[in-house]
Order: sequence, then C-alpha cells, then structure tokens
Amino acid sequence: MRAVDAVIRERLYSDVVLVRQVSEYIINAGGKRLRPALVLLSAGALGYGKQGGQTHHHQLAAVVEFIHTATLLHDDVVDESELRRGRDTANAMFGNAAAVLVGDFLYSRAFQMMVSVGSMRVQEVLADATNVIAEGEVLQLLNCNNADVEVEDYLRVIRFKTAKLFEAAMRLGAIINHASAGVEDGMARYGMHLGTAFQLVDDILDYSGDESATGKNLGDDLAEGKPTLPLIHVMQHGSPAQSALVRHAIEEGGRADMDAVVQAIRETGALDVARAAAREEVRLAQAALAQLPSSQYKDVLITLSDFAVDRDH
Repeated sequence: MRAVDAVIRERLYSDVVLVRQVSEYIINAGGKRLRPALVLLSAGALGYGKQGGQTHHHQLAAVVEFIHTATLLHDDVVDESELRRGRDTANAMFGNAAAVLVGDFLYSRAFQMMVSVGSMRVQEVLADATNVIAEGEVLQLLNCNNADVEVEDYLRVIRFKTAKLFEAAMRLGAIINHASAGVEDGMARYGMHLGTAFQLVDDILDYSGDESATGKNLGDDLAEGKPTLPLIHVMQHGSPAQSALVRHAIEEGGRADMDAVVQAIRETGALDVARAAAREEVRLAQAALAQLPSSQYKDVLITLSDFAVDRDH
C-alpha cells in the first residue's frame, strides 16, 4: 500500500495548481483504501509480485483509487454533501465547479495509467466498470424521493454504483496473473458480493452509526430521499402509520421526521434484516474464493469480508 500511495502522489501531479489542491485534499482525507487493497490481495493470492519488477498491481490499484475518488467528488456535488470522512467535502471547500472538473481530471488520469499496463482486457474491464458506475449514479438519482422502489431496484443500484468497482478490482488481480476464466469469475463474484455487503452496512450506519466514527452526518440518506433497505423494510412490514411516515419522509426529503423514522426502523427490526442480508452477501463472497489456494492473501480476503459487516465506520 505504501508503494500504491507513492504512485498516487506521483500521478496526482498537475501543472494546474487547483487540480493539485483538490486532488490532494480528497486523497489525503484518508478512507479505507479498500478497493486498491483488493487489487493487491487478488494479485498476491495468485502469485503476482513474487518476481522482481512486477508493478502492474501497484499501477492498477492507484487507477482504481482514482476512479473511486472521482465518483466521490461527483457524488458529493450531486448529493449536496458537506461532510465526508469527518472533514468538509471538496465541493464545500472549493466549490461545485472545481469538484466536478477535478473529478474529470482523475477519471482521465486513470485511463492514461491503465493504458500503460498494455492489456486490452484490463482496459475493457475498467471501461465497462466506469460506465456501469455512471449508470448506477443515474439510477440512484431516479430513485430519490420515490417511495415505491422495490428491494430489487435498490439492490440493482448497489450492484452498479458500489459493487461494480469492487468486482473490477478483484478481476484485475486475476487478469495480470493470466488466471483461468473460472478463477477470474470467482474473484469477480467475491468483489461483487463484498461490495454489496459493504454498501448495505453503510446504509445501516446512516441510521445507527456514531458520527465521529462514520465521519459523515447521520440521516444523510433520509435528507436526500434515498429509499434504502431499512426504509423499504418499514414500508413493507411496519404498521400502516409507520409505512405512511416513512413514505412521507422519502417523498419530502429532509430530516424533519428523523427521530420518528429511526424509532420505526428499530421497532420493525429493519436494521437486523439489513445486516442479515449483508451477512448472506459475505457468505457468498467467501464461497467464491473456494478455488484459491491457501495463503495469507486468501486469509486476509476472508477477514476483510467479515470486517465489511462487523464494522462501525
């Protein structure tokens, strides 16, 4: 990861001062670096890096982090967010225009870097992933303030918007190892299920987390009118009054009904249902690693999937 951070800092450089300032601000804000870590772990699990001079996994891990960071910059503008990872968002610091344009810079820099790896398959996977993520963003926008969203619609947004980059990160490690199609697909399934579990828990923490741990304001999803699984569960399994309350909160947005909505979520066991769904995704993720030989990398991938559900941030 230190090698990846070195690549990130080197490739963030731009002669345009504002590009450097915004890029460094968001990259240095911390974060779990999960997606680049998945590139390294999937590559290492199949033996990449044991020979000297193999550095494609460092380059591709940085590419994945740049793509992820670009989506964060654009996300925060779309959502009008003011806090991420316990700090002001880039758009709050530098304005919406700068955040959008630097996000574009990071996307284009990512594509410059992936070309240098010299693999058409790598380019195909990352181009497809970036396109699917954009579709997921639009689907989420269409779902906002829509109280009629079904669980399948909600999960589709997660698969597109969040899980797709996890899937691509794992697939890249298999590709640079010239792994078989079966092994590559297993890696991809792990990433997809892990990313889904990760987002499910994010949506749980929006109603149950500690702001000092999560680094963002609680109730942001409700304020934006996002119908996440805890809210969908209340509407489908709560009393008529609870269902009407949540429906109104989604359609109107804002935090006016936050306390009452949280109470309805607790009374209907919605968070337990959502966490059980996340645990099932983790079970499927771990099962997808069956083809991998035993190694420290495989052990870490299993531990990481458990962390995705048990975390509080």
